[in-house]
Parts: sequence; structure tokens; C-alpha cells
Amino acid sequence: MTAHRDDDPTMAEPMRIEGRAVVLRDFTIDDLDETMTIVGDERVTRWLSFDVMTRARQEDALLGVLARAQMVPRSEYYLAVTERDSNVFAGFARLGLNGVRAAKLGYAIRYDLHGRGLATDAARSLVGFGFTALKLHRISSAIGPDNLASIRVAEKLGMVHEGRIRDHVFTNGAWRDSKLYAILEHEWPRGVDVPSR
Repeated sequence: MTAHRDDDPTMAEPMRIEGRAVVLRDFTIDDLDETMTIVGDERVTRWLSFDVMTRARQEDALLGVLARAQMVPRSEYYLAVTERDSNVFAGFARLGLNGVRAAKLGYAIRYDLHGRGLATDAARSLVGFGFTALKLHRISSAIGPDNLASIRVAEKLGMVHEGRIRDHVFTNGAWRDSKLYAILEHEWPRGVDVPSR
């Protein structure tokens, strides 16, 4: 994982994190149409904490992401995921900073790119950035109990299942539990050398 940031500490820091198969970078408004391949596809959003979005709603959400990326210090790193070799938009990954040296991890990959290890690489790259550059102590992820692919990603990262959060999100017209996974800074070396799929 290689992270590149602007050297001027008075400016918001544009992000570029290079993984093995993906590159994570700050979103731009030009990514709006591409983001609809995630938030507009019920095959993807069924696993997320929100329902399918309209283009207008996603435009508002993306403008919020762009505004928060300019905050100093940043409260989140909500980044576009692109394939490293082709630069094709693949999805997003997010670290939302909360608590003391803690963050919540989330990610989603376009449905047509599922099963290629991109989520694992994106999550691994962002977790590595969190522990090394941001000096986080704890990173957690709340995952729907039926989302077996995402549970496998958490396990590949060395995350530990800590329990179940009851009625954690309201999506698709019903309350849904989440399984809570987390990894601590001293546990991270276990996940660094796990090969991507």
C-alpha cells in the first residue's frame, strides 16, 4: 500500500492509496454516473445500510462527501475504488473516524466486478492506511449476517467477530441486525500479508 498526500498542511489532503489491484482516490463530481452502478443497483444495496438511491439523492450525497473531504482534519476518508491497471471505477471504500483513534470501515464493489478480490484489496489498503498513516487503534465493520462475502473479507483482514448488533439498520423496509467485526492496531500484522483472491 502506498499513500500519496499533498505536502501543504493548511490544505485539505487529496488522497491516493495504491493497493495491489486497486487504487483508492478522492471522489470528484464527475464520478456521479459511475457511483450509480453501486447505489442504484439493488443487487449491491441489499447488503448496504441504505436502499437504492435516485440520481438526485446520490448527487446530494456525493456533494456531502466532497465537502467532508475538504475538512481539516478529515472526519472520514470516503474514497473511490478503481482497478489499478485499467482505471475502471469499481466501487468505494470508507473509513469514518469515530471515538478515540477509532474508525468504522465500509466498502462496496460494482456487482459485475464481484468475486475478483477488489473489496479485499480495497479494504486491506484502507485499513493499512488507517493503522499506519492515521495511527488508529481500532477499526470496526458492521456487516449484515447474510453477507457471507463481506464476512470473508473481514476474516481475511484478521478482523475478529465481536458480537451481533440487534436492529442495527433499517433498510429495504425492515430492521436488520449486523455482525460486528473489529481489528486492533497490534493485531494488524496478521492481515498484512494475506494474499488477495
